[in-house]
Amino acid sequence: MAESVDRDVNRALRARFDEVYGQYQRLRSGLDELQVKLAELRVTERSDDGQVTATVGARGELISVEVEPSVFHDRDARALSRKITTTIHQASAAAVSATQELVAGYLPAGSPSVEFLRTNDFDALLGRAETALQRGE
Repeated sequence: MAESVDRDVNRALRARFDEVYGQYQRLRSGLDELQVKLAELRVTERSDDGQVTATVGARGELISVEVEPSVFHDRDARALSRKITTTIHQASAAAVSATQELVAGYLPAGSPSVEFLRTNDFDALLGRAETALQRGE
């Protein structure tokens, strides 16, 4: 009886190992592709009135700002500054979301890393490891 239980446990462990190793291989093989996609990612946002356009990269870094000539008719530098800043912030927020979605597609479902990308909460990222350490694994 004990021998049968040991075989069942070993089969279950082997199946779990194969699953985790398969996830690792998929993640590793997709890493180059992910790096290329992140390097190429561009997000463009326009101000509500269309006078300012901002383009940012995957990390929210500013690539370009375009200002329509009509913006200079107002001659309100503060309003233009706020409009540019707001548009860049919108583009950066959209880039963060796009990056999170892209990266999450390469990680196993339910991964603490996916939760961390969504929330920036280190507890989500480290919680599983802390639980394992507390159990003495």
